[in-house]
Amino acid sequence: MKSSQRVLVSALALLSIAVNADDSGGKGNEGNDSKGTDAPYQVKDGNKVDPQTLMGWKTWRALACERCHGAQQEGLVGPALVQSLKVLSKEEFHTVIMNGRPEKGMPPFNASDMVNKNWEGLYAYLKGRADGQIQPGRLTPIE
Repeated sequence: MKSSQRVLVSALALLSIAVNADDSGGKGNEGNDSKGTDAPYQVKDGNKVDPQTLMGWKTWRALACERCHGAQQEGLVGPALVQSLKVLSKEEFHTVIMNGRPEKGMPPFNASDMVNKNWEGLYAYLKGRADGQIQPGRLTPIE
């Protein structure tokens, strides 16, 4: 075997090992879609999500957050949450959602049972939107 053939065979072997070591089966994010293992959401095909994230989306819809933040979280009179959630920590999000920002027109939601029960799911949904992993529109459960 020539030296160039050995290099090619070695390179292919290393590539094969790397692909097989990838737990997504060599599909990158297509199979799992979640952005890393620390993502607060699970998503498949852009619109199928875990139960907590689905409840967060339902909370978003029930509270009509799109009136201020836009149907695709792109911002209207309120900020674009697809940008804000790129820098806002979970703790900062919790503070804002519970206390509001009255000086900017956002009411507090600390008296809402739905928000108190589902704020982490709402965070997960918006974080998935900000990460580009969850697509805008209707969500369904991962089956």
